[in-house]
Amino acid sequence: MIVLVNRFLLRKKFVGLALWPFLILKDRALKADVVFMNHERIHLRQQVELLVVFFYLWYGIEYIIRLLQYQNRHKAYRNISFEREAYAKEQDIQYLQGRPFWAFLGFLL
Repeated sequence: MIVLVNRFLLRKKFVGLALWPFLILKDRALKADVVFMNHERIHLRQQVELLVVFFYLWYGIEYIIRLLQYQNRHKAYRNISFEREAYAKEQDIQYLQGRPFWAFLGFLL
């Protein structure tokens, strides 16, 4: 994981973004936020499992489906399976040590 801090690379409402192998942060202080960093590490693991390219394809397609389902951009984003897993497990700092392969599938429905 390569951590970059650049407030200009992210849109207004975003504070961080995992783009394998990079983690882009808006503020250097986020490096010390254990829960936030765990959330982003979960995304990096998801990306590796889907060979990076397929993660982005799946993410985009699922976002469009959720947008049609919820008619709300924020709700669509929060209900993508990758985000559901990351938000549900971000507090569990040991999660990645025992995380099953393709665990995000359990968060599809």
